[in-house]
Amino acid sequence: MGKEDRGILNRRLRSAYLSSVISISLVLLLVGMASLLLVNARSVSDYFKENMQVSVMLDRNVSEKKAMDLQAVIDTMRFIKSTEFISAEQGRREMTALLGEDFLDVFETSPIPISIDVTLKAEYVSSDSLEIVKTELLAFPAVDEVVYQRSLVDALNANLSRISLVLGIFIALLLFISFVLINNTIRLSIYARRFTIHTMKLVGATKAFIRAPFLLQSAFQGLFASMIAIAALVGALFFLRSEFAGLFGIFRLELLLVVMGIVIASGLLICVASTWFVVNRLVSLRKDDLYY
Repeated sequence: MGKEDRGILNRRLRSAYLSSVISISLVLLLVGMASLLLVNARSVSDYFKENMQVSVMLDRNVSEKKAMDLQAVIDTMRFIKSTEFISAEQGRREMTALLGEDFLDVFETSPIPISIDVTLKAEYVSSDSLEIVKTELLAFPAVDEVVYQRSLVDALNANLSRISLVLGIFIALLLFISFVLINNTIRLSIYARRFTIHTMKLVGATKAFIRAPFLLQSAFQGLFASMIAIAALVGALFFLRSEFAGLFGIFRLELLLVVMGIVIASGLLICVASTWFVVNRLVSLRKDDLYY
């Protein structure tokens, strides 16, 4: 083989290697996105639950000072995340904006009491827990009524359960597809070198000796592809942060390190495992089978 032929072969090998790395990187990028959703699933669920509000309606004879004192006590309760004081005047303005200027004309006195809007911790946003919360809040003499939409709570929990199930199935399918795609990419890359493997076998090389350079190369290939996928994922997150800042109130970015670990482990594991099986199969082939 002449120098020019060797140069052409080397360029083709580099091109094939680069194409393989890019293909694996794109698949691992999808794995990273799915992993980001998976590790932040709890945060997303908590975000929606903690946006549910419970209205604590106070007796009309309660003064604003006593209401604020009660708010301070409620703030210390184990199931409370935050509270907001709603004065009678603020409540009247909100009802006026909602129902119109004339809605109070039918009343001799304003029916709008002082209230406290309560946001609960996510683990207490369920029908059973809300009944316990309601009972404890009604134990205060100044509390007249505790209002929340039970049907909305039930629907929220049911929908979150369905979303979690669908997300789990989607991620499982994505991982399977990722394995198949990466496995095919590795198989095609190694199959192009089947005659080299056969030559090594003819000169007496053991299976372990033949596998070693391919496994080492595939490990570097998986690691390199993982780095590219992680860089693309981080770049996408920075873009989303500038365009959709609200998303970062849901996602826990500290879990990004976990996602990076999943991407690297997936890249290394799938590449090395695929190479192992493909090389073992090629080593076992007869010479005539190499041409098919």
